[in-house]
Amino acid sequence: MTTIGPVQQSPAHTARGSAYAQLSKLVKNAGLLDRRPGYYTAKIIFTLLAFVGVWLAFLAIGRSWWQLGVAALAAVTFTQVAFIGHDAGHKQIFRTRRANYLLGVALGNLGIGLSYGWWIDKHNRHHAHPNEVGKDPDIEPGVLVYTGWQARLRSGAGRLWSRLQAYMFFPLLLLEGLNLHVSSVRALASGTVRSRRYRALEIALFAVHVTGYLAVLFLLLSPWQAVAFIAVHQGVFGFYMGCSFAPNHKGMPVLTAEDELDYLRRQVLTSRNIRGGRWVDFLLGGLNYQIEHHLFPNMPRPNLRRSQHLIRQFCHQHGVSYAETGLFGSYGQVLRHLRDVGRPLRPLTSE
Repeated sequence: MTTIGPVQQSPAHTARGSAYAQLSKLVKNAGLLDRRPGYYTAKIIFTLLAFVGVWLAFLAIGRSWWQLGVAALAAVTFTQVAFIGHDAGHKQIFRTRRANYLLGVALGNLGIGLSYGWWIDKHNRHHAHPNEVGKDPDIEPGVLVYTGWQARLRSGAGRLWSRLQAYMFFPLLLLEGLNLHVSSVRALASGTVRSRRYRALEIALFAVHVTGYLAVLFLLLSPWQAVAFIAVHQGVFGFYMGCSFAPNHKGMPVLTAEDELDYLRRQVLTSRNIRGGRWVDFLLGGLNYQIEHHLFPNMPRPNLRRSQHLIRQFCHQHGVSYAETGLFGSYGQVLRHLRDVGRPLRPLTSE
């Protein structure tokens, strides 16, 4: 398990939250928390036009195996819609919680078939305790394990699988779309969605999405074409989503209840930024500025790039490690981490 280094003992900031208060003031005074209605109006319009355009192409092509190309394009638009839903979940778009929530439900439950309320609850817990064992749902052991002690708790086939998990990581991402849909169904069916006021709306919109999605595919395509479309669409969607979120924290320091860190260090030391310019900004939906996003979750997406120099300089001045790497380099770090924690225990030997 990667652990926090000496930086957490920096004597310059013994008062909890003091450094973050200074940074917050700088960011607010620079106008970086101001809403960006023009940006989001254009972003939503163009994303939804692309979303609708793909399905119009689907209708125009009709019963053909060329629809598998449409399925891949649809997966890209699904992910871009999910990025806007993510921004709404952090109240980056509208001023009121209700407006952001309704947009998120429309995009999530109706648009791409994910329970927005379930995701909000899970994602908020992640932001509150990034990479903290027992509190961050994103590092709970499941198909993959993220810490050495999680691997040691496994035996037999489970331990063998953990040893191979680095090799299986990218293939498993092809199933992430299915996993998100199944988790949404479970959350809605069990009543675990916290926003009970909107639970009926979530269920109705989710049902409309699933019914419409399957009806369109099986009415316009042959059964085998429809199944192939679903496989490609959901596979590419899951792969894209997984490749967008995996570089952010996997392989960064893992915290425990014993780690005493202020908010600034807790967020920065567990996050990783991805370099690459505006193309990567678009490709990853702004999640490549993970440090800035975790420090200021309600900062509008276009302001993340603008805030980076200020925040990076502040971290350097206060002795806080600021992690940045290229996109492919980040995947290498993720795979090395998964390989390291999945290694079998070495047998104890007497000296």
